[in-house]
Amino acid sequence: MTTVKDVARLAGVSLMTVSRALNNPEKLSPETYQRVRRAIDELQFVPSMSARKIRGDNLLTRTIGVFALDTATTPFAVELLLSIERTAQQAGWNVFVLNLLSDPPSEQSVDLMLSHRPDGLIFSAMGLRRVSIPERLKSKPLVLANCLAEDRGLTSYVPDDESGQYRAVQHALHQGYRRPLCINLPSQSLAWGLRQKGMQRAFAEAGLPPSALLQYDLSTHDAYDETPGILERHIVEGRPQFDILICGNDRIAFCAYQVLLARGLKIPGDVAVLGYDNMIGIAELFLPPLTTVQLPYYEIGQRAARHLIDALETPGPQLVDCPLVIRASL
Repeated sequence: MTTVKDVARLAGVSLMTVSRALNNPEKLSPETYQRVRRAIDELQFVPSMSARKIRGDNLLTRTIGVFALDTATTPFAVELLLSIERTAQQAGWNVFVLNLLSDPPSEQSVDLMLSHRPDGLIFSAMGLRRVSIPERLKSKPLVLANCLAEDRGLTSYVPDDESGQYRAVQHALHQGYRRPLCINLPSQSLAWGLRQKGMQRAFAEAGLPPSALLQYDLSTHDAYDETPGILERHIVEGRPQFDILICGNDRIAFCAYQVLLARGLKIPGDVAVLGYDNMIGIAELFLPPLTTVQLPYYEIGQRAARHLIDALETPGPQLVDCPLVIRASL
């Protein structure tokens, strides 16, 4: 790996001169600076930001370290990381992203992150869940994005799933739908309980008793093959016994579309469909386009980054609004 010494040797200058070229170029003559720059370019030298921090150099740029549990490899959550990057850049901060393969993170992952001397940390996850935060990380300013920790004092920016589901179901009921069939997320997921509260509140306000509701929970997060069987159970002689299908996420809705359209049913003429997530680049491609609830990944990342940049002190869960996206399926 190229070092400062290599640059100094090629340029024929001292180590101090190279340091000045990197940090205070105005202190060098134009000729000397250009000589150092040519050596840097020829050797493709990249200064070590962490080493400069250790030495105590007066750097204006600060760094956010991001632990990405599934968020760096999942296309539907990429906006979370994108918003952190953009927000940090606008404030003149850098971002270092470390993809995690396990929860809690390994000791090696923690060592690697802390070796970069981050000024603040974001622990992010795909899919609302509880995560384990090593004590060593709590010595830094720390905020959670789309996840919760056992330590309730930690700040967590999470989707307001209860209000999002309430608003969506309330809108559907205002359109006159009264015979819902609900295919929900697995009951063990954190979002399930929150969305149930919002859904039940909307039904209660509309005067629909619990006995009038047809509800099914998927057994696992990838049990989408259960959807066709549930639908077939409630389509009698080609006619659905429900007027709206409320889906725990857009992938359930995608499976349902195939079943309903294959049976010759029209959406929303025979059955309306309501999703949840607003999968990036997918939900609007449904035919007809899917009415769904937006999981606010971009806003979560943005608020988590601003929390560190602005040194905010707001402990505990911070709810981020989940807006309803109205399209043609409702």
